[in-house]
Amino acid sequence: MRSSARKRDRNRSVKSRLKTLEKSYLETVKSGKKDDAGLALRQVVSALDKAAKTGVIHSGRATRKKSRLTHRLNQLAPKA
Repeated sequence: MRSSARKRDRNRSVKSRLKTLEKSYLETVKSGKKDDAGLALRQVVSALDKAAKTGVIHSGRATRKKSRLTHRLNQLAPKA
C-alpha cells in the first residue's frame, strides 16, 4: 500500500508537470514566437520521453503528443 501510494504521488507529479509544460508551449505557439516555441517544444518532448521511459504514460501516447505538438510548431509562418 505504501509503495503504490508513493508511485501514485510520483505519477501525479510527473503528469502535472507534463500538462504545465504543454500549456506553456501552446501559449508560446499562440503568441507566434517561433524561436521561443522551439525551445519550449524541446522541454515538452524531453519530459514526454522521460515519462514514457519510466512508464508513467504509454510510449504511443508520448509519440502521438510529440507529433501533434511538432505539427503545431510547423504551422507557424516562418519569420521573413
